[in-house]
Amino acid sequence: MATMAMLTEGPILTRREGAVLEVTLSRGKANAIDLATSRTMGLAFRAFRDDEDLRVCILRAAGDKFFCPGWDLKAAAAGDAVDGDYGVGGFGGLQELPNLNKPVICAVNGICCGGGLELALSCDLILCADTATFALPEIRSGTVADAASIKLPKRIPYHVAMDLLLTGRWFDAQEAQRWGLVKQICPPADLLPASWELARLLASGPPLVYAAIKEVVREAEALRFQDALNRVTKRQMPTVDRLYSSEDQLEGARAFAEKRDPVWKGR
Repeated sequence: MATMAMLTEGPILTRREGAVLEVTLSRGKANAIDLATSRTMGLAFRAFRDDEDLRVCILRAAGDKFFCPGWDLKAAAAGDAVDGDYGVGGFGGLQELPNLNKPVICAVNGICCGGGLELALSCDLILCADTATFALPEIRSGTVADAASIKLPKRIPYHVAMDLLLTGRWFDAQEAQRWGLVKQICPPADLLPASWELARLLASGPPLVYAAIKEVVREAEALRFQDALNRVTKRQMPTVDRLYSSEDQLEGARAFAEKRDPVWKGR
């Protein structure tokens, strides 16, 4: 299907190809996020969530040196309140966006630190260029990397997460992959093609199953194992109930029995 441009100006650029949406953070040379940018990102991700024809999102950044350093300190110094209105979805539009039950891929192309790393942690899968570098330097400015303090120990070993949070040290793409933070490392020129290859693969999969996976994983964080499992088996989660009553559920069984590829319709 042909690529169609959606937004081509401003701090956020978007384009779609079939069921895949690409969101590009493009704000100055560093791609730092201020309140207005965060609100725009939230609107873009909410539109992705609510569009039934879109199944997968790629988050990337313009340029090759910076992915995102997080909060725009220059904007903060000019009066952009750190505790201001980040918009729907919270900081960067993803951290607190409710019911986002579609896969989001992050393509990290350069420096990814502070709130930028927290934004990447809000995605389901992270790919990065072999030149990418990461850090949570908030400790050096006397503040806390709040979202990372919650998310990072769930993504990588506790003692490694605490090292990164307590020291604020930089680490490279190879270390990020060693601890399981990133799925794949690519030469810079291959990062976007690899991200699109993965996105197309996911877009060809069963969207109702993806939705159920994301809701189960999200809701299970606050539940004991048996309580979470009971909610799934008793169809007490909306996405699970929809899946088990869907045409796609029958299509999967029929395709297996008939030894053919399933045709997912998302209903």
